Amino acid sequence: MATKSPSLISSPIDAESLTLGEPMDLMTALQRVMKKSLAYDGLVRGLHKAAKAIEKHAAQLCILAEDCNQPDYVKLVKALCANHNVHLVTVPSAKTLGDWAGLCMIDSEGKKRKVVGCSCVIVKDYSEESEGLHIVQEYVKSH
Repeated sequence: MATKSPSLISSPIDAESLTLGEPMDLMTALQRVMKKSLAYDGLVRGLHKAAKAIEKHAAQLCILAEDCNQPDYVKLVKALCANHNVHLVTVPSAKTLGDWAGLCMIDSEGKKRKVVGCSCVIVKDYSEESEGLHIVQEYVKSH
């Protein structure tokens, strides 16, 4: 009986987005961009490291969770992004953002366990050109 390694198991969103002829939505594109950036060590997670990356002008994109319950946190991130011309994209849930940023444990069956919420993620390096990256860049240009 063959077993799959956790790195070979794809999420349901990846399988859906591979359907030919079906356009990719922003959240799926953002997830793919973050996954590739994480693989190339291009993600920064958390307020302290995010603020340092923005101040050093290393940040290319900031992703902020809408359900962050600390108004000062949201104000600080938005102000830093505005001052340093970093594009800001919001996602609905901190748990979802934490999952996409790799803040979870994967059990022996390949299922995600103990997903930790994350309110802010910075993309420093997109790694490579992809369809998802083009969708995210078009969204950022239009907003």
